Amino acid sequence: MLLMDKNSIQRTHYDVLSVREDASYDEIRAAYRTAILSSHPDKLHGKLDVSDLQHKQEEKFLDVQKAWEVLSDSKSRANYDRELQACGQVVEVVYNEVELGDMAMETVGDVQEFFYQCRCGDYFLITSLELGEMGISLHENGVEVQTSAELSPSSVLLPCGSCSLKIRLIIDANH
Repeated sequence: MLLMDKNSIQRTHYDVLSVREDASYDEIRAAYRTAILSSHPDKLHGKLDVSDLQHKQEEKFLDVQKAWEVLSDSKSRANYDRELQACGQVVEVVYNEVELGDMAMETVGDVQEFFYQCRCGDYFLITSLELGEMGISLHENGVEVQTSAELSPSSVLLPCGSCSLKIRLIIDANH
């Protein structure tokens, strides 16, 4: 949900808390605490005599509360980020660039799973089957890549399983 102010400027929950779209949970929590203290009606009691100004402060306080409610939970934040993307409000944020050799690997049957832990605690994941569908075949040790010359080096964006972050997986046939 985008917030509309009096001048019809669209503000996101990130704008309300004055944080970037790729802000960590700790950065969001710190920004929330600062914003809530500066807009809390009890802190401003007696300082605001004009009812219109008081009403604006109450709206600001409620906006800060709503922003925290959405952005503090990884699942609601991921849903919110998808809504913003659908509206064209957020540019894709690449959290990190990772090489295939930097990822942990597990073999499950005939399939190799490569994963990299996200800061939210979940993982970015890609399998050898998915790489194969992209024309990338792996050697037995799981980190060497054979591709045609036009694919080397290549990369793919991998989404986190829980939050809105993505990593760019760099696949270099020379390794």
